Amino acid sequence: MNIPGLDYNTQREQLLLPEYGREVQKMIDYAVGLPTKDERQRCAHSIVNIMATKVAQTSDDASFRQTLWNHLYLMSRKALDIDWPCDVEEAERLLTKPQPLKLRDKNDRMPLRHYGRLITQLTETLKTMEPGDKRDELTRIVANQMKRNLAEWGHGAPDDERVANDIARLTDGVIQLDLKQFKFDKLPLPEVAEPVNRKKRKR
Repeated sequence: MNIPGLDYNTQREQLLLPEYGREVQKMIDYAVGLPTKDERQRCAHSIVNIMATKVAQTSDDASFRQTLWNHLYLMSRKALDIDWPCDVEEAERLLTKPQPLKLRDKNDRMPLRHYGRLITQLTETLKTMEPGDKRDELTRIVANQMKRNLAEWGHGAPDDERVANDIARLTDGVIQLDLKQFKFDKLPLPEVAEPVNRKKRKR
């Protein structure tokens, strides 16, 4: 239904940055058409001050002002001929959309999730390392962290035999802990909350 004198947003040109509103866009279009550079310059500064009141930002730091001038540059369709107070050459990067996150492959799953992805990555490293002091040291670090993870997340008792079986599983049998010789670090005792001292009320 068309009613004379009414102008619907759906019939207007789409706003590039709608958060500033159509009135600010009209101001910018007006500034672009001003005949002298001095007039355009003064008008641009006034518009940026108005734009600053349209967004939820209380700080007046340099990065905030840079963003406002970038937005002004984009909303003018790069047609505003003024002496820009800051570099606006990178302004178009604000309009670029980030690349979508890559979905994790169904096969890329941790066999023992309670140990975490870091442990899984370290056990993959252990599989490719040559026997020696470096592999033995990394094995010691990984095994002790696995035991701490078991204790922290409560996936059963953090017994040495279970850790030995799990690290052998995660390394496809490359790492075999000899529990007669391998010594785990002592786990810290769990902290016990101090009892609340409740005084008896006098009757």
